[in-house]
Amino acid sequence: MVRSSFIRFAAAFACLWGLLALPAQAQTETEVDLALVVAVDISFSMDTDEQALQREGFAQAFRSKLVHDAIRGGMLGRIAVTYMEWAGSPDQKVIIPWTVLDNSESLMAFADRIASTPLRRAQRTSISGAIDFSVKLLDESGLNATRRVIDVSGDGPNNQGRLVLEAREAALAKGITINGLPIMLRQAGYLDIPDLDVYYKDCVIGGQGSFTVPVRERDQFIEAIKTKILLEIANLMPDQPLISRIQSPPRTNCMAGEMQWRDRWSN
Repeated sequence: MVRSSFIRFAAAFACLWGLLALPAQAQTETEVDLALVVAVDISFSMDTDEQALQREGFAQAFRSKLVHDAIRGGMLGRIAVTYMEWAGSPDQKVIIPWTVLDNSESLMAFADRIASTPLRRAQRTSISGAIDFSVKLLDESGLNATRRVIDVSGDGPNNQGRLVLEAREAALAKGITINGLPIMLRQAGYLDIPDLDVYYKDCVIGGQGSFTVPVRERDQFIEAIKTKILLEIANLMPDQPLISRIQSPPRTNCMAGEMQWRDRWSN
């Protein structure tokens, strides 16, 4: 009788210990050097050629040996990435869910998924919506990440949803870094603004080590994306220009896009 009771007690204890050990094991499995949201603009202002170049740039980035080496050089040697597309405030879509990248096979498979996804376009431009959605993805990822970064690419200012400064400040309050890839392939015109790179610097990016990599020519597009992904994974910043302005330019109007849209419909 005593022996039977002891066996039952031992079995119950082993079961309880196994249950207690599971969360710690799961947490170890989801520890990463970096949790990265790649947030890609698919608004109608991006023509299909630009979208194809953008898609190819991200695919090539994750195939790059330099990127593979940068991941292996991290403390844990693995990162997690999700790829999402955005346009107006109600339009954000996860194309590739959170994926742990820790070897060449996983990186190549991730790149192939980016390259094989059909292109789509949608209305309006809500950078704030993209940031808010990205923050939610990070908060609900279940990842234990040393760094959390949102990589926003786009070719115009925020013109829908809440103010981009509000979204940025909410993300920064959570310790998230926002980097930018302002796409400046056309002359500023209808619903565009000049110096989009300055707008991104003043109104979009923020957090520790934040930076932008502007794209001004089509032949720079793919290389700029590869450079940006590499810098984010390696936790580096672009080289600073050797010559800088003595005086800072006037601060950008962070409501420029909203004002353009309002003027469009008031005339």
